[in-house]
Amino acid sequence: MREELLAIVERNSRIDLKELAVILGVEEIDVVNELAALESEGIICGYHTMIDWEKTSIEKVSALIEVRVTPQRGQGFDNIAERIYKYPEVTSVYLISGGYDLLVTLEGKSLKQISGFVSDKLSTLDSVLSTATHFILKKYKDHGTILTKKYEDTREKVTP
Repeated sequence: MREELLAIVERNSRIDLKELAVILGVEEIDVVNELAALESEGIICGYHTMIDWEKTSIEKVSALIEVRVTPQRGQGFDNIAERIYKYPEVTSVYLISGGYDLLVTLEGKSLKQISGFVSDKLSTLDSVLSTATHFILKKYKDHGTILTKKYEDTREKVTP
């Protein structure tokens, strides 16, 4: 039940508990107890709402920052990652393979604000060797959800 429950709530964390119990073929109390256990074990870490900010009047800019760092002896990348993720502008930090060590995602009100964060805060950290900034211009799919609809011709077909 656990794996199936996790798969379902990952796709839709707002699913009704009764509906979830029916899908899983168990009692609602079993679902409630299992969710509580998954939360207390730190397996379910949080619940998030995905918003398509382009459809609002709120100005928001997102960027992916590749960061090359010097790992600290005995600590690896954990300390520098923690210093970075504590900034409120930072939405996520990942240890990655390849030419860079960390991938940092940021949100801000403007390109200038993001650039300022990278140059004034991120690049000045002792362990940071270099950064590469990539601004997100358009999201097509995010967390498994397609954000752009393919254009469909709704005109009536005319036949001779």
